[in-house]
Amino acid sequence: MRTIAVLNQKGGVGKTTTAVNTAAALAAAGSKVVVIDLDPQAHMTIHLGLEPQAIEAGSYEVLSQSARFEEQIMLVRPNLWLLPANINLVGAESELVSVVGREIILREALESSADKFDYCFIDCAPSLGLLTLNALAAAREVLIPLQPHFLALQGFGRLLQTIELVNKRINPSLKVKGILLCMFDSRASLPNEVKADIEQFLDEARGTDSAWAQAQIIPTYIRRNIKLAEAPSYGKTIFEYEPNCNGAEDYAKVARCVHAEFQPVAEVETPRTVEVDDTQDQWNSQEHPPPQPAFADRDEMQERSKAAEASPPQPQYVDIADIQDEPDRSQFVPSKPDGSFEGTDEPLVVPEPAQQPEPPQPDIQPFGTEQRRSEPPIRIEPIGQPDTKTSDEFAQTTDEDDKRESAQTDYGFDRF
Repeated sequence: MRTIAVLNQKGGVGKTTTAVNTAAALAAAGSKVVVIDLDPQAHMTIHLGLEPQAIEAGSYEVLSQSARFEEQIMLVRPNLWLLPANINLVGAESELVSVVGREIILREALESSADKFDYCFIDCAPSLGLLTLNALAAAREVLIPLQPHFLALQGFGRLLQTIELVNKRINPSLKVKGILLCMFDSRASLPNEVKADIEQFLDEARGTDSAWAQAQIIPTYIRRNIKLAEAPSYGKTIFEYEPNCNGAEDYAKVARCVHAEFQPVAEVETPRTVEVDDTQDQWNSQEHPPPQPAFADRDEMQERSKAAEASPPQPQYVDIADIQDEPDRSQFVPSKPDGSFEGTDEPLVVPEPAQQPEPPQPDIQPFGTEQRRSEPPIRIEPIGQPDTKTSDEFAQTTDEDDKRESAQTDYGFDRF
């Protein structure tokens, strides 16, 4: 019998959900599985549809009253047995303080049933007390559900130290085999960073004698799924509550990984059903393949490109009817090279379509004419400037004005 302790001293990371659903998946596959509830909150008992207060037998009687393990377990599903818990388990730690060998009571109780079950999952309390020590002493493998957050990493290191201490003093066969990332969100960067840090930490422990030298991250992580939180309120496993959700798919893969002793399991691809329409389309594509584009020879393509570059651009001809409909713009736009304007009474010359129009020739006029080619069509005369006085006249006028102003000024001062 493989005894696996599902352990993490941090609460709310998915210990009970992982233990119940993984055990249910293995039981549905035909394995005989027994689950032990060592949490005084009795969450595993509630998850499987039992009322803790209505149960007289349980883990408290096995630990405190030396009751036989086979007499206290209950068959709750096909191939699935449960050792329930209730609130009485809280007093077990104080009652066992003075008992010699109190850490190995559960291990001794399981020895008589080792050949009757294939798997035993122990749901531990979120603490490192006497109940957790009993689970670590009885187990051979440890499965650590871990939420990929920074605070979860802080407790992860101390948890490994506790397992190492139990491995050296109480249970030398105890090993950490798997780390399951729960509530994993691949869209965020923090879960991937935490996963990378854990992988680096585990790689550094390879080849050592530590209790986590063989540990590895389970390749399947548990995605966030509200169905996993709703299933315990109905007293059902995820496979009974919603067998087609992501949580059921994830825990089915975890169960296969646990069954393969925490080794990666190759996914088997289911063959796709071939429809009649797909077969008909495939036959039509083979019988009548689509036309392929014809590729021209390289030399031929080069010759075509050279011919296209050598040929001059052809002129674009305008219809006479379109020109007659347009307004006369000859009085606004100069049409001759010398800047003169064409009149409206001049005939419109349209080039022949078959012949290429010749470039216009400049008008040659005899030397001495009033209007030359370099002159604009309209002569711009300079505007006449008023006669300005010379500098001598300006100076003389200024002197006379100064004398007149001085005379007025002197007259004013003499008057007053």
